[in-house]
Amino acid sequence: MLLMALLTWGYGAHTTAVAQVAGANQADPIVVADCRLADYLPLLDGKRVGLLTNHTAMVEGTHLVDTLLSRGVRIELIFAPEHGFRGRAAAGELVRSGYDQHTGIEIVSLYGRNKSPKANDVFRCDVVVVDLQDVGVRYYTYLSTLYLMMQRCAEVGVPMVVLDRPNPNGMYVDGPIIEQEHRSFVGMVPVPVVHGMTLGELARMINGEGWLEGGIKCPLTVVPCLGYRRSMRYEPPVAPSPNLPNIKSIYLYPSLCYFEATEVSIGRGTDRPFQVVGHPRMRELNTTFTPASCEAAKHPTQEGKLCKGAYLGDRSADRILAEGINLRYLVDAYNQLGAREDFLSPYFEKLIGVGYVREMLRSGYSAAEIEAVWREDVELFKQQRQKYLIYEE
Repeated sequence: MLLMALLTWGYGAHTTAVAQVAGANQADPIVVADCRLADYLPLLDGKRVGLLTNHTAMVEGTHLVDTLLSRGVRIELIFAPEHGFRGRAAAGELVRSGYDQHTGIEIVSLYGRNKSPKANDVFRCDVVVVDLQDVGVRYYTYLSTLYLMMQRCAEVGVPMVVLDRPNPNGMYVDGPIIEQEHRSFVGMVPVPVVHGMTLGELARMINGEGWLEGGIKCPLTVVPCLGYRRSMRYEPPVAPSPNLPNIKSIYLYPSLCYFEATEVSIGRGTDRPFQVVGHPRMRELNTTFTPASCEAAKHPTQEGKLCKGAYLGDRSADRILAEGINLRYLVDAYNQLGAREDFLSPYFEKLIGVGYVREMLRSGYSAAEIEAVWREDVELFKQQRQKYLIYEE
């Protein structure tokens, strides 16, 4: 398959691109899109540029903002997602708008009072450039922020350029497709929990499937990575958010985030976030830990309490990835803590995206039996997404 150097989608049909490059050899180094300056700088020449970006947007050791400024690009404003432009805000912490201390450029928060960009802000831009390191999980909010930006760009007629990055969980697809009744900011598009796509591919799919409100389409150009295949192991050089500090936490995230709807700690407020599971009343399998409030986790679950449980970070990457979404951790914790009716808060449905998992858990089904229910969702989605994929397996 040929990878297109630039993939453009206007208001109408998908248009082929400016130039082509041969399918990348797996031994070749990965070149993330923001390093392909010659391919996208002409799209920004003489334009007022809005950047939807954060701390992960590094161009060979220099932030994209500084790189563009050094080449004379006019940056009108920066849109900041969850965790803020510098990536330091804790999960769920509101991010304030303001000005970047280094450059003086205005920063508009999309994780404060407004999660959807205002039309007036987008209208100040001639083009919006997106450069974010995603982790390939539906409830990771960078995807929702991309969706809302596409919606606004489509409404006001401002084109978007997505500088693509590899998906560290891009090797597989798993989990149920979200039901409309459970749609929220942690699940805005009807994809499985682990979708196996990059943000660039997802942007193409959002347009192509008519998922924006009113079926409108965002004027879209995707600049692909080079040398990337979906089957590759890719470890982001910069942690995408404070509580996903390493590749093990990123691999375990699709299996552990459901505990956010419980009183069980998954290591926020420790040096092993998303690598441990524990509670004061759980059995000690191979670890104990005491969550403490810190910059990355303000008042974490079970703060100041000794938790007993399991450390999962010592498992091999091969094992974690082979298991995919593993609900056994959730089922075991549910059974250990007395199978209480209030074990799961209503937030659980927003994360998992469907109602039947709670009911099956209460009815005593095993993790394997629950996971088997969504296999048809996975196969149907793999077929549905095929025409939007940019990268080879």
